[in-house]
Parts: sequence; C-alpha cells; structure tokens
Amino acid sequence: MTKGAETKAAILDAAVAIASEVGFTGLTIGQLAEHTGMSKSGLFAHFKSKEAMQLETLERARERFTDLVIRPTLAAPRGEARVRALFDKWLEWETQALQGGCIFVTAATEFDDQPGPMRDAVLRSQQDWLEFVATVAGTAVTDGDFRSDLDTEQVAFTLQGLMLGYHHAARLMRDPKALDHTRQALDQLLESCAA
Repeated sequence: MTKGAETKAAILDAAVAIASEVGFTGLTIGQLAEHTGMSKSGLFAHFKSKEAMQLETLERARERFTDLVIRPTLAAPRGEARVRALFDKWLEWETQALQGGCIFVTAATEFDDQPGPMRDAVLRSQQDWLEFVATVAGTAVTDGDFRSDLDTEQVAFTLQGLMLGYHHAARLMRDPKALDHTRQALDQLLESCAA
C-alpha cells in the first residue's frame, strides 16, 4: 500500500468511527479534520463533497465488515456452526468494532426514506448481507443440519430482525438482558430450522 493509500485508509477509518457515533449526516469535514489533525482543505481534496465522503466512508465500513465478520464466518465449519459463527461475529462487530455500534443500522435509519446515491449504496450493502446470511443458512441445509424445506430467505430475515432487535435493546433501551434474550431467540430459531 502506498503512503497516499495508507493516509486515505486512516482518514476513512476515522470517518467510520465518527459516523458510527453521530451518523453519516452528522459526519462533517470539520469533525474529520479535528479527529485526524488534517486541514479541512486537505480533506476536501480527498473527497470533493460531503456525499462523496459519505459514500467512501460506507465503502470503507463494508471493507472492515468483510474483514471482521464475513471472512471469519466463512472460516468457521459449515452448517449450523457457521450460522452461529455469523451471528457471533456480527455481535462482535456491533459491540466491539465501533464505539457507536453497527454503522449499517445507523445508515439504514438515516437513509431509508431519502432517495439518492447514499440510500442506493446502503440498500446494496443490506441486500448483499441478507443474501450472504441466506447462503450460509443454505449450506446448513445442504450439509443436513437444517431441514430440506427450509426457507433460507426467511431465516435471513429473522436473523436480521434479531440483530436489529439486539441493537435497539442494547443501545437505545440499555437493557441488561439484551444479549441473553437475543441468544435465546437465536437458539429458538435454530431449533426450528433443525433437520
């Protein structure tokens, strides 16, 4: 990686961290300059517009998510164990990777009703995620851990619902039982999927 690429990655990592706490609409070049110690004009040269900064920040978050969630999930044993690994890796992402929690939950809330390039990018990332979850569930069907008539898209929808429920209960409600409730719900879901 070149020096310029390293600098850009560091800037984008800072932007991801800020956006996880204040949202993408709250992310500004000024905040990023303060956080990185760079000048506003130097940062503006990297992005040219707030929307470009938001889009590149979202893409950097996707890269980090791939490294921290997708790749480790694929390294886990196939079947139900991989579905559990997927959920565990997402929980680590939600609770440890960023101070403000899952940046994609933040982005989905901010841009769900705002047409434009940022909404389109958030939508693509969420569609890709649901497809990945359904594929992981499908390997559990193929391997015989889950029943053959299982609707893997429904499993993906339900797992996503558990993840969003956890985010809401833990972050907004500060429910001390959020993790216990979420793990119990996961166990119930997986029992319903069993072959």
